[in-house]
Amino acid sequence: MGINMSERFKELSEEKQLSILRAAIEVFAKYEYKKASTDLIASKAGVSKGLLFYYFHNKKDLYLTVYEYVKQIITKEVADSRLLEITDFFDLITYATMKKIKILAENPYIVEFSVRSFYSNKEEISNDLKLKNKEGIEQNYSQFFNKINYNKFKNNVNPSEIFKMMVWLVDGYIHEQQMNNEPLRLDEIGKVVANWTEMLKQIAYKKEYL
Repeated sequence: MGINMSERFKELSEEKQLSILRAAIEVFAKYEYKKASTDLIASKAGVSKGLLFYYFHNKKDLYLTVYEYVKQIITKEVADSRLLEITDFFDLITYATMKKIKILAENPYIVEFSVRSFYSNKEEISNDLKLKNKEGIEQNYSQFFNKINYNKFKNNVNPSEIFKMMVWLVDGYIHEQQMNNEPLRLDEIGKVVANWTEMLKQIAYKKEYL
């Protein structure tokens, strides 16, 4: 699967691996980390709790494996050939954001898991997640924004900071929708993202590129 998994877990068939990962996503999505039951995860995955901890050192190890799996799913879907051809900074952000939102809209448990992991606070797992979230933002920027025409930016503007702002805005919007029990509507989010990118473009780009 290309994610960091224990050797024991890797020995399982892909079908059984997916069964465990999907069960864990569902439970970790529904409950905060402390209250997420490994008994329930094992039951939904069709394995004993003893076997679950044979494959993973502990609950934290399982959670971080699920985190990497979810990140891989989103990255794989977003980073298609079209994305790699885009050279305008804001066009790339818009394209990647809408692709990500589409995946989340089709996978509600992944939405809930992603929101919980992004806003985790005062939990055993929180410090690890803050570090991973920070590293993930930096990795995405260095990996997917290397073909961008940065000559469009004003000299006093840092593009990576604009990128971080968009990440925080989008994740904050998703979080607000979740808190209000509102579904993710692509058309509405598209309009919101378009407004944000236009505002930031006015701030960041030289006049000749507006």
